[in-house]
Amino acid sequence: MVLYKLADFDPNYQDSFQGNDIKGLGVYTERNDEKIGTVNDVLVDDEGHFRYLIVDLGFWIFGKKVLLPVGRSRIDYGAGRVYAIGMTRDQAENLPEFNDRLAVDYDYEERVRGVYRNPSYANTNVDRPTSLEASTPLESRTPLEASTPLDTSYQTTTPATPTYTRDTYNYEQDPTLFGLNEQDHQTLRLYEERLIANKRRRKTGEVAVGKHVETETARVAVPVERERVVIERVTPADAGAAVAPGTADFREGEVARVELHEETPDIRKEAFVREEVRVQKVVEHDTVEAQEKIRREELDVNAPGLPIEER
Repeated sequence: MVLYKLADFDPNYQDSFQGNDIKGLGVYTERNDEKIGTVNDVLVDDEGHFRYLIVDLGFWIFGKKVLLPVGRSRIDYGAGRVYAIGMTRDQAENLPEFNDRLAVDYDYEERVRGVYRNPSYANTNVDRPTSLEASTPLESRTPLEASTPLDTSYQTTTPATPTYTRDTYNYEQDPTLFGLNEQDHQTLRLYEERLIANKRRRKTGEVAVGKHVETETARVAVPVERERVVIERVTPADAGAAVAPGTADFREGEVARVELHEETPDIRKEAFVREEVRVQKVVEHDTVEAQEKIRREELDVNAPGLPIEER
C-alpha cells in the first residue's frame, strides 16, 4: 500500500476543504488539553483517503516527527486544533520516529499500528463513546508483533487471533485507527459533474510516396565531318610554251600523299539527378467544442433560529 503526501497526491487539496488547511494546526491531548506538536503533513492512500497525520514534536522534542492515525484524531477547525484521542505527551515521545527518507512500508506501519493497538493508547474518555469503538472492542484487536513490546497483562488476557500479514492487511481491519467515527468526523459529501475532455488518436489514412521507371525513345542529332580527295586537272596559261633547258625534272615514281579523316558519332547514356522529392508531415491545429448538461449538488441547511456558521 503506497502512501503519498497530501500535496503530492492533490496539489489543489485545499479546494476540497473550502480553503482550510490542516497543515500547521496544533495537536493537543484530549484529556488535559496539553499541546503535543503541530500537523506537518498528511499521508493519503492511492484513493485519497486520509491515513496518517504527520505530527512534528519539534517544539519540545527537536526534529522528531511521528504518525497519528486519522481515526485517533479529532479536527476542530474553529479552534485551529487537532485533538489526539487517548494520547499523552509521554506516549507521543515513545512512538516510532518518521522522516522523509524513511520508507513507509508494511513493516514500518505495523510498528506504528502496533503501538496504537496497545490499550494504553486507546480512547478511554467515557464521555465520548463512538460507534466504531462500540463495534470493535479492544480485546478483539490483533496483538502486537513480537518486535513491539507490550504490557504482559494485555498478552495474557487477549484471545488468540490471526496475525496481520502484508498480503492480506487492509486499513478496514483497524477501524479504531483509520475509521472516521460519526461524532469526530461528520462529513456530508456534495457531488458535481464535470466535463472531462480527452483526445484519442486515430488513423485517418495513409499516403504512400514511391517511384517507378518510365521508358521513352530519345533522339539526338550529331553533325559529323568526313574528308575526301578531289583531283582536279587544269590547263595552265602557259601551256605549250617551251621551258628553259634544265628546268624540266623528270622523275619516276613521284607520289603525293594526302591523309583523309572523318568524324564518327560517340553516343552514350548518362544518369544525373533531375530533382529531389521531400516527404514530411505537418500538424494542423483546430479546436472542437462540445456542450453537455451537468449536475451539481448544493447544500440545504434547515435549522430555523439556530446559530449556524459555515466555513
